[in-house]
Parts: sequence; structure tokens; C-alpha cells
Amino acid sequence: MSDSLAVNEETQVRVSDIPAVNTVLNAPELAPLLDQYGRTRVTAVLRAHLDALRQQALQGQLTRSSLSVAAMRDELAGLLAADSHSRVRRVFNLTGTVLHTNLGRALLPDEAVQAVMQAMTSPVNLEFNLDTGRRGDRDDLIEDLICELTGAEAATVVNNNAAAVLLMLNALANRREAIVSRGELVEIGGAFRIPDIMKRAGTRLVEVGTTNRTHPHDYEDAIGARTAMLMKVHCSNYEVRGFTRSVDVREVAQIAHRHGVPATVDLGSGTLVDMTQWGLPPEDTVRETIEQGADLVTFSGDKLLGGPQAGLLVGRRDLISKIKRNPLKRALRVGKLTLAALEAVLQLYRAPEFLVERLTTLRLLTRSQAHIRQHTLHALYAVQQALGADYDVQAVPMFSQIGSGAMPVDVLPSFGLRVTYQGGGRSGRHLQALQASFRGLPRPVIGRVADDAFWLDFRCLEPNQLEEFVTQLTAMTR
Repeated sequence: MSDSLAVNEETQVRVSDIPAVNTVLNAPELAPLLDQYGRTRVTAVLRAHLDALRQQALQGQLTRSSLSVAAMRDELAGLLAADSHSRVRRVFNLTGTVLHTNLGRALLPDEAVQAVMQAMTSPVNLEFNLDTGRRGDRDDLIEDLICELTGAEAATVVNNNAAAVLLMLNALANRREAIVSRGELVEIGGAFRIPDIMKRAGTRLVEVGTTNRTHPHDYEDAIGARTAMLMKVHCSNYEVRGFTRSVDVREVAQIAHRHGVPATVDLGSGTLVDMTQWGLPPEDTVRETIEQGADLVTFSGDKLLGGPQAGLLVGRRDLISKIKRNPLKRALRVGKLTLAALEAVLQLYRAPEFLVERLTTLRLLTRSQAHIRQHTLHALYAVQQALGADYDVQAVPMFSQIGSGAMPVDVLPSFGLRVTYQGGGRSGRHLQALQASFRGLPRPVIGRVADDAFWLDFRCLEPNQLEEFVTQLTAMTR
């Protein structure tokens, strides 16, 4: 009998030869899968698999060996394992952007992780006052701490900074006007635009000045009977240079107070400490902004603060009280896990001398280029071996960025690997395929393609992660 005839006979399987669902489920070989995944899930996947086999049989492509219980068990095991993997996966961030919005922004320090674990696994006094035995306010858990660190009279917390801005505007300027410089009408990631947020909040935007120059009299001339606030917005992701003029917070606050309206500031990144003490670029702190006269300040929890996703509103007690009475506050409030993590991070700021060691975000931002270079060189040979002769891998200096709109034009000296294609044909598609291969590793590696090279910035690859990064390179398929 020829090989071609043997194959032909092997493929001559009829639909009626396919076993019934219960026949397969009751086979002893499937017992481990039923124990692990449950009968409901296994049955659903098995039905889909048998439907696929029927289609193969109708097309004359089904082999008899595919109908063995062992073959079905192996196929189901693979399908169930793949379908059961968490969609949220750990990755290596080698993009060069520390606070990468698409990769989750700030990494929580150990203290915050432990606090979240405790809140997840036991009841906590989320809205219960232990002194009075009565219902409490969840903001009470962190308000005193925030006020201590910022100098504000009161504070409240919502889901993110966009929510904080929306809530502030709706509570204080619904059906009224907010005056903003045209140079501060920003759009940041995810199409968050200040004019759109104002519209949703029921606030009428009054633009003053021009894109590059705004003067104090522009604010003065725009104030009227419907004015609810003067608002300044941190310019995330860009900086206007050249022939420019802007009005600082102190002067805007003075103008606002002369006319009896509050001055509000969307600070965005919201650092609580002077970053220059660690050699980082200067950024206005929340305390400085309040001391300059701002009545309300909004900022993020997961940017320079280094905490969980949250939006913080701090400032005058009467304004915060009005904001907390707004029905939107309940819709935008945070849960116990966010509060637990936020409190733990804020506690670290009470001992600023230890902050660079304990706060993950600050540790990553302050890593020296020499330190990063040392660990890059340890990985150089392994990466070159994994990629082969078609690629040239060089350890080179490069620049990281902070990310998430913080200090948009400032860069951090860093070190990493530059991979270039040395084979035949155009390099572009090969570099894109290489980038996809790194994303396909057991723990995906996220780099970037630019300037005809694939770049891996090692700033965010900490020393205790280096072995895992190198070891998994053997799993790479190109």
C-alpha cells in the first residue's frame, strides 16, 4: 500500500464516526480536566471542538487519529489553558517611558501592596467610625494625611484626575463660566480635552488670550456676573516655546480673589516634593500651588505621586464640602483598595529622606546611567545569541522620559540595547516582526521601533528582574 493511499484511508472519516459529547466527557482520561476546570467549562469547549471536527469531516480532512480520546484530551487541555489565562499580564517595560499610561503608570511600593492585600482579605473600616461606632466618611481615612502633606484645608478623592476636574466644574461652575487661557486648552491621552470636560460638566468655557500669549488683563476683562472661577491647567505632553507669555498661579489667584471667585488649578502630575533634590527637573508641588493662592488643586495619584489610579482634590474647606455634596461624587468615588494603597504611599512621604529607596516610581526615575549600563551589559550577549547573525545588538546610551504628561520636554540619561537588522531586504518589516516576537515571550517585553532600529531601554528593568528577562529569551521564535 502506498503512503498516499494510507493517508487517504486515514482521512476517510465520516461525521457519524465522531463520538457524542457525553461519551468523551465520561472517558477516564478527561477526569483531570473536569477536576481542574469544571464540567460546565469543559463541556462548552468540547462542543466547540466537536463542531470543528464535523466541519473537517465534511471537507474530507478529518483524520481518525484526531478522534482518539487521548488526542481530544490533549487538544482540550491546550484550549482550556489558553482560554483561562488572565488577560492582565505582567510585562517588562523597556519603552523608555517610566510612567507609561498604556502599561499602568506608577508601580506600587511594597507597603502599598501589603495594604491592598489586607483590604482585599479582611473587612476594613471603609465607612465606619471606630470612635463613635457610627457610619463614617471614606475620605476620613486619608484626608488628614493629604492635608498634612499639601497644606490644604480639606481633601477628597475620586477615580482619576479627569473625574476630579469634571466633579469640580460640575459642583462649582454648572450653568456658569470658567475662564481659561487658550494656551492651556490641552488634549491629553485618550482624547481628554478640557473644552469637552467643561461641556459635560455644564460649564461654559470662556477662552482668553492667545495660544502663545496671555496677559493678566485678559482675565480681568473676561470676568462677569456669570464667572464661577478662573482656572489654570497644567500643559501635559507639550511645551510652548519662543514668543510666549503666561500668567502664573499667584497672579491669577490675586485677580480671582479681587472679584470674589475661586482660582482653581488642574496640576496634572501632582508631585508632593521638590524633585530637584534628586537631580530631576523642577515641577510645581501641590503645596507650592496652594501657597501661591490656589483655592482648589486637582492632581493624579498614579503619576509623580507614585500611587494608585486616583484623582485628588485639595483646597478650601467650603469648596471641598460643596464638591462632596454633589451627586457625582458618589458615582466617581474610589473603593477600599485604592484608599488602602493611597494611604500607604502617602505615609512614605512623611519620611522624605527614605523616599528614593521606598517609592518605586522615584527609584526608577533616579537610577543613574552608569547603574543602568551595568545591567544592560549583562544582557547584551544573551540577546545577541537569541537573535542570531541577522541582527546586530549594541549597548548604547539613550534617553528615557518620565511620561504621562509629567515634565513633557525633559529627558533622563539612560542606557539600553539598540537592535538593527543586518539581513537582506528592507529592515522595517523585520524589526516589526522582532518587536512582535519580544511581545510573544512568556513575560512580554515591550520596546519601541524608531530610527530603523529596535530599542530596549533598561531603566525600568530592575536588577532582580534581569535573570528572568535573560532566561526567557530561549523561548523566542522569529
